[in-house]
Amino acid sequence: MVYYGPFTNIRDMIVTTAMTTFSHQYIAKAFLSDKTISEIMEKNKIDDKNKYSNEEAIQVSASQETDGSSQDEKTTNTNEVKDTVELKNVSTEKYKAYMLIVSNPKRVSVVTSDKLGKIGMKLSEMTEYYNAIGGINAGGFADEGGRGSGGTPTGFVIQDGKVVFGKENQRLGLIGFNEDSVLVLGQYTLKEARDKKIRDAVSFGPFLIVNGEPTIKSGNGGWGIQPRTVIGQKKDGTVLMLVVDGRRVDSVGATLKEVQDVMLEYGAYNAANLDGGSSTTMVYKDKLINKPSTPAGQRFLPSAFIIK
Repeated sequence: MVYYGPFTNIRDMIVTTAMTTFSHQYIAKAFLSDKTISEIMEKNKIDDKNKYSNEEAIQVSASQETDGSSQDEKTTNTNEVKDTVELKNVSTEKYKAYMLIVSNPKRVSVVTSDKLGKIGMKLSEMTEYYNAIGGINAGGFADEGGRGSGGTPTGFVIQDGKVVFGKENQRLGLIGFNEDSVLVLGQYTLKEARDKKIRDAVSFGPFLIVNGEPTIKSGNGGWGIQPRTVIGQKKDGTVLMLVVDGRRVDSVGATLKEVQDVMLEYGAYNAANLDGGSSTTMVYKDKLINKPSTPAGQRFLPSAFIIK
C-alpha cells in the first residue's frame, strides 16, 4: 500500500531514507524497480550546483572582537557589543533538536583530531583539547562498514589557514570561514580556497541556503529522514549550529527540507548540511547536549566546528 498506493509522500520518504543509508537500500529495491527509484530520487534532489555564497552580503561587526577565552557571554570595550553564545531547544513533536547561536563568528573555527589520518577524537575530547566552550561535528570520514576509526577525512580540511588534509586537484563543496569570519559556500579547489583566504573549512554538503535562497524547492531534499548537523550564518554574521537527533523512538530524525526550514526560521542567509547520521553531535559547557544514534554514544571524528 505504501509503495503502490496514493500516499506518494510516505513512499518517497521511505525510499530516500533507505537509499541514502547503504545498508538499508534493500528496503526500497525489494519493492520498486531501479527506474522508479531513480525517478523518486530525481524528484526529491537538491539543487545546489553552481551555487556560490556572496561574502560581501554578510556584515560582520568590526567591534566583535574576542580575547579567545571560553565564556558564554562577554562585552567588548568599544561599543558595548555583546559577544554571546546561546543554546536553544528547537525540538518538535517529531524530533529532538538543539541550536547554538553564536553572535561573534570570530569565535568559530575548525579543529581536527590530534591523530588526524590515524584515529579521530570524540567531540567532547576535541572541545576539551582545544579549550572550547562548545561545538558540533563537521566533515565526513572514511567509514568502512560503519566501523571506521574516524581518523581519515573525506575531501579536504583547512585549519587556521593551513591545509591539513586533502588533494590539490579536487574541486569539492567547501563549507568554511574566510579571514573576515564570513561563512563561504561553493565548489572550490584548495588553490582557490587559499586565494579566497579561507581560514577554516571542511568539504561536505549539500548547501541548503545560498544568499538567502533555499536550494530545496520541492520534495524533501532526497536524503530521507536522518540525524542532522547543519551550520549557517545570518547577514549580521551570527553563526547558527543545529543538530537533530534521529533513529530513536522519541526522535526519528529530519529531512534536509525540514532543517532548511529551521535555518530559514532563525534567519540564516547561508547554510549547509554537515556529516549527519551517527556522527551528529553537539557539546556545550562540557556537556553532551544531544543523544547520538549509536549505542556506544559519541563517534570518533576527524573534524569539528568549535566555539572558543
